[in-house]
Amino acid sequence: GRRLPKLGPVWIHFAVMGLVQNALPFTLFNWGEQYIDSALAAISNGATPLFTILFAHIFVSDDRITPGKMVGVLVGFGGLIVLIAPSLTGGMEATSWGLIAVVVASISYGVAMVYSRLNLRGMPPLVAPTAQLTVATLYMIPLSLLIERPYTLPMPSLAAAGSLFVLAAFGTALAFVIYYRLIEQANASFVSMVTYVIPVFGVFLGVVVLNETLTWNAYVGCALILAGVMVVNGVFQSLPWLQPRRKDAPVQL
Repeated sequence: GRRLPKLGPVWIHFAVMGLVQNALPFTLFNWGEQYIDSALAAISNGATPLFTILFAHIFVSDDRITPGKMVGVLVGFGGLIVLIAPSLTGGMEATSWGLIAVVVASISYGVAMVYSRLNLRGMPPLVAPTAQLTVATLYMIPLSLLIERPYTLPMPSLAAAGSLFVLAAFGTALAFVIYYRLIEQANASFVSMVTYVIPVFGVFLGVVVLNETLTWNAYVGCALILAGVMVVNGVFQSLPWLQPRRKDAPVQL
């Protein structure tokens, strides 16, 4: 098996990643979902690739936005506006702040993806997430003791403790292992499909399992965000009827 690297400059990168890919977005999602439906959080999370491509254009010299990708980014951000705007028209209420929190979390994920590409290339796929989660834990334990003071709270119920275990074991640890294994064994196009799965399944499970009721702007926003991400990933360019027609070679007489 592999070991974590010795203390050195690489741990600075792990510390940054532990903050922007784990501690900060996890905290924002957990706080924000107290005030918004889980489906809305999943839809907002689906916009992560749009933020990623913007940051990549700024910081990665060989990853510029093409006109086609810019169209996808604009469509996707249009979806975010449709999703968020109605909650802002009545003033900044708890729902508004919850939506803003999950959008900021998605921005943080976009920063993390670009930072990882620039500074952690070639790192064994299971070493980086292990180190990141370790650092994120070191961030969160003292903060939770200081801010939430869990030692003053009653013991969580068995259902709550079980939910935390499932979220940590399957939603975080196992998900990281599967994701980085896929990066090793599958092509990028296949791995990017997770972008489409999160909002679709998030909406489905929120409505079916949690009986959440979504308004029209949630469905329209979800559709626009998914369409924007698909344009950015070049999905529509691969459709046969969108391929440029080849001109027949002239007949030689």
